[in-house]
Amino acid sequence: MEENILDRVKKLHFVGIGGSGMCPMAEILFHKGYELTGSDIHESDTLDRVRGYGIPVHMGHQAENIGDAECVVYTAACKPDNPELVAARQKGIPTLERSVMLGMLTRKFKRPVAVSGTHGKTTTTAMLTEILLDGGMDPSAIIGGKLPMLGANSRIGHSETIVVEACEYVDTFLELHPAVSVILNIDADHLDYFKTVDNIVKSFHQFATQTSQLLVVNGDNAKAMEAVQGLENARIVTFGMEDTNDYYPTEMNEEDTACEDFTLTYHGEKLGRVNLIVPGEHNMLNALAAAAAAHCLGVDPQAICASLGRFSGVHRRFEVLGKFEGVTVADDFAHHPTELTAVLTSAVRMGYRQVWAVFQPHTYSRTYNLLDDFAKALSIPHHVVMTEILAVRETNTYNIHTSDLAAKIPGSVWFDSFDKIADYVMEHAQPGDLILTLGGGDIYKCANLLVEKYQARQA
Repeated sequence: MEENILDRVKKLHFVGIGGSGMCPMAEILFHKGYELTGSDIHESDTLDRVRGYGIPVHMGHQAENIGDAECVVYTAACKPDNPELVAARQKGIPTLERSVMLGMLTRKFKRPVAVSGTHGKTTTTAMLTEILLDGGMDPSAIIGGKLPMLGANSRIGHSETIVVEACEYVDTFLELHPAVSVILNIDADHLDYFKTVDNIVKSFHQFATQTSQLLVVNGDNAKAMEAVQGLENARIVTFGMEDTNDYYPTEMNEEDTACEDFTLTYHGEKLGRVNLIVPGEHNMLNALAAAAAAHCLGVDPQAICASLGRFSGVHRRFEVLGKFEGVTVADDFAHHPTELTAVLTSAVRMGYRQVWAVFQPHTYSRTYNLLDDFAKALSIPHHVVMTEILAVRETNTYNIHTSDLAAKIPGSVWFDSFDKIADYVMEHAQPGDLILTLGGGDIYKCANLLVEKYQARQA
């Protein structure tokens, strides 16, 4: 393991300090006694938070912003010709990409806990953080979405435990060396980088080898179990729906409801009753994973069950934005067929008259590689309305278009603007319906637009 630069520097400059992945690290480092400065190009709530600590923030990127910093931290979105990065290189100041700094930061804690997997990371990280907090363990945390309980996506604790989300994209999670790791699932995703599912499994295997004490793994997920096969560096504990796992649900609510009620069971021992208020079987699996990790970390089972029963979700995870003219508007981050299937299956079980899925396809490569899977998932709701494919970091070398996906989903429509989508859906949705926007890009703006248009109509 390379030297930890945080052992020898005290002054850090963050390029893009208001970013959702940057701000939490800046807060924790500030509270650990480091001197920070930052820069950004957009005002935001996170920048207000950073300024609230007395951290100087420069608007715009200029060479002089780095001042007397001994290390410059930047986001993956930062271009190599950014004037602050150029100035740092000219001065011989070390520059670290965000994920590298996250790895260094977690090593300043005796017990880093990392939550990984293709789906469910943010929700499970949030669940586990709340459980540890309720269990008196005072953790620090860096979460991929805003947690209502905290009003933020991070927490500064005073213990040696930090809970972080571990993202597999471009192998960023290999910067981490956790004491405890959770592997929720392994699925075909980010094939623009990994190319094959076997390569994804290899990366998760490497991640697992970098875990020193405990691996909490989805025993029902064959690829996840393959990733930890033969490992002896850490104790392996499994969770899942089957009673062959260490942790599993029993006495599940037989009624066909959206939210799951079950008894948390460990090797045949009933630990307590969990009544989830977040919908879907996928959230029951997330809850089992968080419960297994927390129990292994020493949290009282009753505290675990009570905490899970209070968990109300994370920003952009089936987030209800309001009810207008009898129509409920909600927003979700789901952007992979597995996630869409889970969310939409829950949505149609919730008792709404009809479900309108407003979907923004996310990247050409994912849409092309998983076209039939997307079509199958989007056949679940009553109506499907789509945007053009969001390019993100890609060019359309695949010659794939939303019309190709729409051709596989009878009755679906697509538009080239959020404005047209909002008008179309509002014209057709009826009282008792759910309008659910879905995607990993900026589709939440369409959800917000729907709310604004409904409010304006009611005014």
